[in-house]
Amino acid sequence: MKSKECLNENKFKIPLVVICSPTATGKTHLAIGLAESCDGEIINADSLQVYRHLDIGTAKPSQIERRRVTHHLIDIVNPDEEYNAAIYAQQARKVIERLFVEKKNTFVVGGTGLYIRALLQGMIDTPPVDKNIRKYYQDLKYQYGCNYLYGLLQKKDPEAARLIHSHDAVRIIRALEVMEQSGISIISLQQKHQFAYSPFETCKIGLRVERDDLKNRIRLRTEKMVEAGFVKEVQDLLDQGYSENIKPLQSLGYRQIIGYLRGCCDWNRTIDCINRETWHYSKRQSTWFSADKTIKWFSPGQEDEIREFIDLFQNKFLHS
Repeated sequence: MKSKECLNENKFKIPLVVICSPTATGKTHLAIGLAESCDGEIINADSLQVYRHLDIGTAKPSQIERRRVTHHLIDIVNPDEEYNAAIYAQQARKVIERLFVEKKNTFVVGGTGLYIRALLQGMIDTPPVDKNIRKYYQDLKYQYGCNYLYGLLQKKDPEAARLIHSHDAVRIIRALEVMEQSGISIISLQQKHQFAYSPFETCKIGLRVERDDLKNRIRLRTEKMVEAGFVKEVQDLLDQGYSENIKPLQSLGYRQIIGYLRGCCDWNRTIDCINRETWHYSKRQSTWFSADKTIKWFSPGQEDEIREFIDLFQNKFLHS
């Protein structure tokens, strides 16, 4: 069977295991153990792990872990290069197609819901960009700041505001554009898109952690990042000439460390802010993934149950 036929014809769907859940729930550890046991390979679905030099703050798998299991779409672009969900989906599909031909079990692993949805179902059908509208909102951002734009989004599209970070200017502006052009929330369009055809047969696994446990996991993860040299990593990026205004360096953790290095915030407040913002981010991720009723949820300690669930899924395709 030609790989091109697999992705383009409705006769056959490629089996795919997707491990997706909020940050700090143990996705990486679980996925490596599963992939290692069945000669599988992992495709990254974290929007920041695609960037080179952003290692500690993005919680990338270590070099030792990557030697245990082959990972794809990690360290593929420089921090100042353009990268988005559409590019990711195109590249990931090519890798999946090749691994399928090679008879490899494939695991898509990450917490960026937009990337996973783009991969599985393609990009949503939103109105084309109106340059005048975009310039209007970009001018508002430059004049009044991102918080002002976010306030507009809360008034015009509260549904989108609940799922978009208050500092994510790109997504805020896009949501405002879609609402202005169509009168429909971008979230409603995304939900409608869930019924689009997918070339994959998926087994979706989610890890669910209780509130207090997750907060503790986040705190411990931040401590480990600092011990591993997170501050030096950020300083090195700035020393290489990367602007603090590029998208990756405005992301969670990097933005706060840059503020500390610039003398805008003391150390304790910086760490508190990282932990608090990470918690808020995990809640938004949870809201996103909870809307997908095809995800089967487990706790991190249920590895045997997860393995059995995946085995049942994969066995269906052994003699196809």
